[in-house]
Amino acid sequence: MPGLLILLAVAAVACALAVLVLAIRARHMQIWLGSYLRRRRPRPTGQVHVMFCFVDHFEPAWGGADLATQRRRVDRWCRDYRALASAHRDADGRPPQHTFFYPEEEYREEHLDPLASLCADGYGEIEVHLHHDNDTEDNFRATIARFNEVLHQRHGALPRDPASGRLRFGFIHGNWCLDNSRPDGRWCGLNNELVLLRELGCYADFTLPSAPSDTQTRTVNAIYYATDDPSRPKSHDTGVPVRVGGRPSGDLMIVQGPLGLNWRERRFGLVPRIENADVRRACPPTPARVDAWVRTGIHVEGRPEWIFVKVHTHGTQERDMDTLLGAPMHAMHEHLERAYNDGKRYVLHYVTAREMYNIIKAAEAGKDGNPHQWRDFELPRPTHRVDTPCVPC
Repeated sequence: MPGLLILLAVAAVACALAVLVLAIRARHMQIWLGSYLRRRRPRPTGQVHVMFCFVDHFEPAWGGADLATQRRRVDRWCRDYRALASAHRDADGRPPQHTFFYPEEEYREEHLDPLASLCADGYGEIEVHLHHDNDTEDNFRATIARFNEVLHQRHGALPRDPASGRLRFGFIHGNWCLDNSRPDGRWCGLNNELVLLRELGCYADFTLPSAPSDTQTRTVNAIYYATDDPSRPKSHDTGVPVRVGGRPSGDLMIVQGPLGLNWRERRFGLVPRIENADVRRACPPTPARVDAWVRTGIHVEGRPEWIFVKVHTHGTQERDMDTLLGAPMHAMHEHLERAYNDGKRYVLHYVTAREMYNIIKAAEAGKDGNPHQWRDFELPRPTHRVDTPCVPC
């Protein structure tokens, strides 16, 4: 009988391990789990500055919506986000900042005009998003260059580099497939996409994390420079960390958001859920999640007291709008402003993607003090004007 009990116990353990392995592989966690478990974060001393950035894959035509639905989605964001953000302030007296990564393939002037007006009033900025498949280098260059000029000339989006005079932009890749990173090669097609983005003026990529997608990189919870290998996909799988006193290395800066394990809500009571900084109805921005994001401690090496928190959403999906524009988001900001803005231990700064990049570059250059002064360190704020009349949101 004791032998039988031992065999049953061994079988139960083996079953549990098999379930665990299957669950890990089903969520592609084997790609990044080792890097996550090995990572060690230095503990900051003194006052900690929290840079909080909300990026949005903002797709009015999501789901093949008709024009009337697209208009309702944009109008609700312009109306309700003003009310939401106006109720909150960071340590610098600024409201929450929303960065709208707008898809080139869904461009409509009537959608961008009210968004530009919202941004001109101080509630965020517009950047570049793109879904493409089986693309060519020439088409990609033409598409991005044309879209950048449209965003800048018609809507005042995107800054001009004071040194070179060229337009600069932040980028989020559609379907997470930066640099052809999906194993089957779908939804991109370009193994040299990092080089192309750099040459077109991209200052940083904000796509990651993409878990549980298999496009997720081995590198997690980092800000780093990736070097493109045009003969292979997914060149941003690893890179060189941005560090104080360092120099740009490689082709493109990769700015990742928090990625980790949520042990509070385990699947089957055994496997932790993935915390990937995605905000929507199914995963609202609870205080526990906010704490986990901050605790991840993404920073420029050598400056652990400046923490960068980048979270993301797909803001135009109706099922999620009550979360993104209602009580759950108010609660998130209230927690941020209460727990991470006491002026002693923590100081909170709401930033756009461009401002986050500028503060990262300031840290790299050895700047210190209050990061607020470095929001426009390298790239100036765009004007976000509206050239044609539109109905106010």
